[in-house]
Amino acid sequence: MTPSARLQAVIEIIEKMSEANVPMDTLVGDYMRVRRYIGAKDRAAIVDQTYRIARAWLRLDWWLQRLSATDTARNRVLIAMALLDKKPAPHIRDLCTGERHAPEPLEDSEATMLQAVQGEELDHADMPESVRVECPPHHVEALQVLFGPAFAAEMQAMQKTATLDLRVNTRMVNREKAQASLTQDSVETAPTPYAPNGLRVQAKVHLSQTKAFTKAWVDIQDEGSQMIAALCGARPGMQVLDFCAGAGGKTLALANDMQVKGRVVAMDTDAGRLGKARVRLRRAFVTDIIELRPLSEEQHRKWFKRQKGTFDVVLLDVPCSGTGTWRRNPDMRWRSFGPGLDSLMQTQAEILDKACVAVKPGGRLVYATCSLLRQENEDQVDAFLARHPDFAVLPVSQAWPSGSAMPAGQDPFMRFTPHRTGTDGFFAAVLQRREATPEEAAAE
Repeated sequence: MTPSARLQAVIEIIEKMSEANVPMDTLVGDYMRVRRYIGAKDRAAIVDQTYRIARAWLRLDWWLQRLSATDTARNRVLIAMALLDKKPAPHIRDLCTGERHAPEPLEDSEATMLQAVQGEELDHADMPESVRVECPPHHVEALQVLFGPAFAAEMQAMQKTATLDLRVNTRMVNREKAQASLTQDSVETAPTPYAPNGLRVQAKVHLSQTKAFTKAWVDIQDEGSQMIAALCGARPGMQVLDFCAGAGGKTLALANDMQVKGRVVAMDTDAGRLGKARVRLRRAFVTDIIELRPLSEEQHRKWFKRQKGTFDVVLLDVPCSGTGTWRRNPDMRWRSFGPGLDSLMQTQAEILDKACVAVKPGGRLVYATCSLLRQENEDQVDAFLARHPDFAVLPVSQAWPSGSAMPAGQDPFMRFTPHRTGTDGFFAAVLQRREATPEEAAAE
């Protein structure tokens, strides 16, 4: 592809973002899927530029307003070339020829806009702090209160590209052997600072052809997500319920911690998504102890109602706002693809109330989100404890895996962020059900 054709592709993708109500990664994937003529290097360049624009969205908004320029996909991409890539106006003009696969020639207003930002920096001194750090207006107040003086640093860390973390299937190999195998395939990694079975890839790579990946020695999973599974304290022989299992990432981690001895039940309301977990589970050779029970089917809903006090561990990785994933999904800062916050909080409370009855006396209920917001995290836990006095918080320090480093400020709950821990944003609370008194046990 010519540079002009790449530029036009970025404009088309950004334009589709304003029209289609689908996440950015899905939209980009769909765009590329029907354009197989685009080579790997061109795809990488187009995707990289598109995501860079998405990560600078609010600042580009600010500049367009400052210059009284119309907020169009084309204007946004053109001004991004000037401010992000430092391309001079004549260079951008030469790319816009109107020839085959090239953008149309610059209009006078566009040329004036580009000339006005020559020599300017994307971050301008007149920008409000919340704009400079790309914090969505509707979350500014809550996140300023949450992070205090670290607000700017926390938000700026969310603008960086996410790391690629791997979880080692230690039932098959140890972390050192998996790392050595990846090195042989020219994939350099380092042990994750906190997750005992994690490796962090040091550069952009394609894992699919490596021996470690094809043999299921490693699985892709953010370190923060790995730590949520680790806080469950799952051990061989336990009965474990992953109630919001999704595609089975944490289900795999739990089965691995249990050395494929015991029982793991994976449930989810989305039968299709849960069905996709079968391939991952089969690939990792853990299907022997895992049951998939979609809640969309009446027989499994009836089964669950009979599970009072059955499980040693119940994990609830509940639906949430996803604010902790902004560095992976920058478009989620200003676009919503599901229920609003109030609806999500109601769903979270309902899941907590429904699933907690399955926890044995003395067992653990692990509540987790990939959200930064207190409303979905600490406030949700406090409200649950007020409704269920038979549960109490087990401080994270007591649930943390032995021998693993624990970052500061994690008690009583786990709070990971890109700035603090180099992971996505995650929250986890470990809630323990108190043991039954002799009288209660007799009544049961």
